[in-house]
Amino acid sequence: MRAALFYPRLAVSGMGRNRRSFVPYILACSGMIMMYYILSFLAVSDFVRSIRGGDILQTLLSLGCGIMIVFSALFLFYTNSFLIKRRKTELGLYNILGMGKRDIAKILLWETVFIFIAAEVMGIGCGILFSKIAELLLTRMMGGEVTYRFDVKAVSVIRALMYYGIIFLLILINALRQIHLSDPIELMRSERAGEKPPKSNLLLACIGAILLGAAYYLAVTTENPLKAIFVFFAAVVMVIIATYLLFMAGSVAVCRGLQRNKSYYCKTEHFISVSQMVYRMKRNGAGLASICILSTMVLVTLSSTVCLYTGAERILRSRYPRNIVVDTYTSDGEFISLVRGAVGEALDEYSESPENILSYKYLDIYGCFEGDSIILDPDRRDELSAAPDIRQIMFVPIDDYNRLMDKSLTVSEGEAVIYTRGAKYPYDTITLEEYGTIRIKQSADEFIDVGSAMIGAVPSLYLFVKDEEVLLKLYDQQLGIYGKNSSFIHDYYAFDLSCDNETSALISIRIDEKIQAIHDSYEDEWPGVGVDGVARDRSEFYALYGGLFFLGIVLGTVFICAAVLIMYYKQVSEGYEDRSRYEILQKVGMTKEEIRRSANSQVMTVFLLPPAAAGVHMAFAFPIMSRLLTLFGLTDMGFLALVTLGCFGAFAVLYAVTYGLTSRSYYSIVSRDRE
Repeated sequence: MRAALFYPRLAVSGMGRNRRSFVPYILACSGMIMMYYILSFLAVSDFVRSIRGGDILQTLLSLGCGIMIVFSALFLFYTNSFLIKRRKTELGLYNILGMGKRDIAKILLWETVFIFIAAEVMGIGCGILFSKIAELLLTRMMGGEVTYRFDVKAVSVIRALMYYGIIFLLILINALRQIHLSDPIELMRSERAGEKPPKSNLLLACIGAILLGAAYYLAVTTENPLKAIFVFFAAVVMVIIATYLLFMAGSVAVCRGLQRNKSYYCKTEHFISVSQMVYRMKRNGAGLASICILSTMVLVTLSSTVCLYTGAERILRSRYPRNIVVDTYTSDGEFISLVRGAVGEALDEYSESPENILSYKYLDIYGCFEGDSIILDPDRRDELSAAPDIRQIMFVPIDDYNRLMDKSLTVSEGEAVIYTRGAKYPYDTITLEEYGTIRIKQSADEFIDVGSAMIGAVPSLYLFVKDEEVLLKLYDQQLGIYGKNSSFIHDYYAFDLSCDNETSALISIRIDEKIQAIHDSYEDEWPGVGVDGVARDRSEFYALYGGLFFLGIVLGTVFICAAVLIMYYKQVSEGYEDRSRYEILQKVGMTKEEIRRSANSQVMTVFLLPPAAAGVHMAFAFPIMSRLLTLFGLTDMGFLALVTLGCFGAFAVLYAVTYGLTSRSYYSIVSRDRE
């Protein structure tokens, strides 16, 4: 019996002696599992699914579950490397005292089992406890009705056990690999080995600078939101690689520069801290780069999702310029009259009258520009560049423009007044296949928001032409090219109501029902009709933006905790490495106050770099972020800038607090304070 408990006891004893390292690691594992359970619980919750827009939200939450698993694996592998380094001396001693590597493997196996059990119990337990709070918070964000029924999802528990069990197994295999490839002497010396002072690698620094400059250039110069989707991911990869190269190669140059600065380097606290940093700058740079990347991820995630959620009502009103929008996909007067009649009947049933009416006709075509020519033919489009200039072209009769904008402009056959949104048009003519060339007579200063879901997604170009006959000719042309996928001439009819939101939602539903009844009698001849209402569609709208905000909170919290833990482990591991050096310095007369100043100098020197670099990354990422957010309907860049600055300020405060705590941990270790 005692022999069977020998290895578990050694494992528990080792974890107890190294509790300063193991306790934060177990808490981090528990936090990851808790967050995963909460996301998984909400992704399969029947209550969330029953809320209007819940299906959209659960799709986002499922995506969040996948992100959590991938990030957990990467992060736990990274933090476990600190534990392995801390334990190598102890494990090497076991090996010298007669234990084989098979015995050491058994100790590591039991440690992994104990950590896994503790993390799963605490993580799933806290996940179950806080899952209801998360459900209530999410329901509040979506504007749903709150219920207080408590529920536990077995499938989420099983998934948490399975996925994180696989992660812990892979971590164990990696630890066994390291032990197997090391000899006892290397293990004994590993903690005090440190690193040789590396030489400055100018080539790597130049590559990093070039990659970073290219990523910044792409982020600043990309204007098309659809192009920005692909450019953003490419720029992210380039920034990550460049950050690691610059921190690892550039940090060496920084330390060398500080050593050459005699007025700085010759001070006691700076002399010691800089000298010690030089001997582990390669690993130090990688850790700082990780903190910088995580800090940037926190800022991007929180600023974008906070901005979308807090500006949701503003975006909703830009998507729906009036309370109710009825869009009929035809120019046939008979069908338009029937639709308008159905709208009037529904309003009469509720004793309501339309107010602030917005009505006009338009034809929308998506095409690629090659110079001043619009390419509609798909075969010709494929021959263009990988990032073609795609635009939404809206043709509107000039009479409708004059009526809506209270103008009196005129155009002749083959002429148009132009208005652009999202990108300027530099030419004086526009040429369409087969139709011919339209001359730009003048530019308009403004036009109403049509409320299209694609407005802002791609640059829009409005052409106010002579009359509806021009729209019919253009329609026939693109019908021959696109067939069933062609655009329609729209009869856009929108209005406000003076009633409350509940009545407005009922009216939009009633309009839909009446139009559907007419559709059934006409069968295939009936055109498409879209009926949208702000009050009715608000739930689905908030499901998307509330879900993104909730994911932003969860992932932002995880990224912050990861950055804090990396900072903590760096200070703990480096504190143990530096402790013997400070003991020698104390023996030759260095006081504890001087040790504290030196420790503060070292921590401040390296840990101010990541938030500063993250701030620079955010500044250059802002233009491409603003382009991407236009896909969600957010066009107020001033609002985005304020939210981004607010998030950076809050993060800076949190980072400063973390700096203070890690500095104390480092000092307590190097001064040999009791744990």
